[in-house]
Amino acid sequence: MRRADAAHRWPLACLAAVLAWAAAGVGATPAVLDDFEGVLPLLQPERRAQLLERARHWQGRTAAEREALARRAAEWDALPRAERNARRVDYRAWQMLTPDERARLRALARRMERMPAAERDALRARFAALDGSERKGWRLGPVLGVDYASLQPLLAQVPAEQHEPLLQVLRELTAQQRSDLALLVHRTPPQERNELRRELVSTAAGQRARWLQQRMD
Repeated sequence: MRRADAAHRWPLACLAAVLAWAAAGVGATPAVLDDFEGVLPLLQPERRAQLLERARHWQGRTAAEREALARRAAEWDALPRAERNARRVDYRAWQMLTPDERARLRALARRMERMPAAERDALRARFAALDGSERKGWRLGPVLGVDYASLQPLLAQVPAEQHEPLLQVLRELTAQQRSDLALLVHRTPPQERNELRRELVSTAAGQRARWLQQRMD
């Protein structure tokens, strides 16, 4: 792991457990076509496709698998609203990660589950005690989580339509390029950061190193 040390391993291990748990829980709620028959025509195409796909998965499962999923769905419905909302945030964060990042976090989660219970609970408590901004940064995963504090001014108040493209570009940069970009962001007046972000996202991948060097100069 890049720049791997204790300060980075423990929040990533906690993040792995939190996000993997949320992904298993939120994604387990069964979708049955009969329940949405009157609603499906009113949904946006993307959401309708998601429900149809989940319903097909549900119908293809065995009776035992359906029973287990239904039990997990009932447990989900019994959670307080605030807890469900928090897990949805974690689930969306999990969906935003790349396949490689998910694999790395799953491996960390498995290692964490092998820890003594007291040590595991202590790490989770430390993660829960982090400032909200820090937890938000680590939810970006093992690549960007390490750099979130230095890149936060660039990530603040990003328009919704630019959020995913910006994260994708940042993940494609090398560690050194993200370090240089963080320095550039802090040199850039706040009123000019929107333009900096627009240039970064619109610059072709093969031209980013030259663009970054020109901006640094």
